[in-house]
Amino acid sequence: MKADISFEFFPPKTEEGIIKLREARKQLALMQPKFFSVTFGAGGSTKDRTMETVLEIQSEGFEAAPHISGISSTKQEIKDLLQTYQSNGIRRLVVLRGDLPSGEVSVGDFAHANQLVSFIREQAGNAFEIEVAAYPETHPEARSASKDLEHFKTKVDAGANAAITQYFYNADAYFQFVDRCESLGISIPIVPGIMPIYNYTQLARFSNVCGAEIPRWLSLRLQDYGDDIASLRALGVDVVTSLCEKLLDGGAPGLHFYTMNQSGIISQITSNLGLKQS
Repeated sequence: MKADISFEFFPPKTEEGIIKLREARKQLALMQPKFFSVTFGAGGSTKDRTMETVLEIQSEGFEAAPHISGISSTKQEIKDLLQTYQSNGIRRLVVLRGDLPSGEVSVGDFAHANQLVSFIREQAGNAFEIEVAAYPETHPEARSASKDLEHFKTKVDAGANAAITQYFYNADAYFQFVDRCESLGISIPIVPGIMPIYNYTQLARFSNVCGAEIPRWLSLRLQDYGDDIASLRALGVDVVTSLCEKLLDGGAPGLHFYTMNQSGIISQITSNLGLKQS
């Protein structure tokens, strides 16, 4: 099976974490990914570590795509960041509104992601490929599914080249979202975001925050395993492999894996899919 794949990391906080990420990246690099993306903490809380990780990946000969968050950022800060990335050969960005940190009052110069996309285009023209976020099951803060789709279109109209979705476990949610986008004239690639199942408690917490639905049957089965992590992950591999097969068979332009800085489970999934390693 042939498919474009990409992987998301978060910047490690410790020396141990740095070593762990390097080991995971070495394994995932065998899949010849289109790019590695690196997240950006709320309010820029991991700004320096994001850049360090991105530049290290870039120095290894892989395409690195830093996340850039608008929340709590000023125009000058973004302008400086763009110049630094351009000077270091970065050509792809994942542009997000970002989450407002607890206790923060000011949102900075960019209240919405489309404003940040527009600003990047004003400053850098077409120097960057811009990826934005999409929500097949609707953003948790959206007033309605239709309003959420309208907001997504503003990001596309502002200059986004492609989108990466929030994770989901229902393939129909993705395909229906793509159909609705096409009905509005949105034609950019919309790549499914894939979350492997590592731990039920963690997954339930993430899903509650981001609005991703865990199907009831899957939630109950995962809870049944309790502390039997090996069985839980084995089920997760089967479920996510099946999801990826449906997505690729249905025409999805690729897969973007949320790695949690781990490689083992993803390697099992990509092997099950028949994706070739170099």
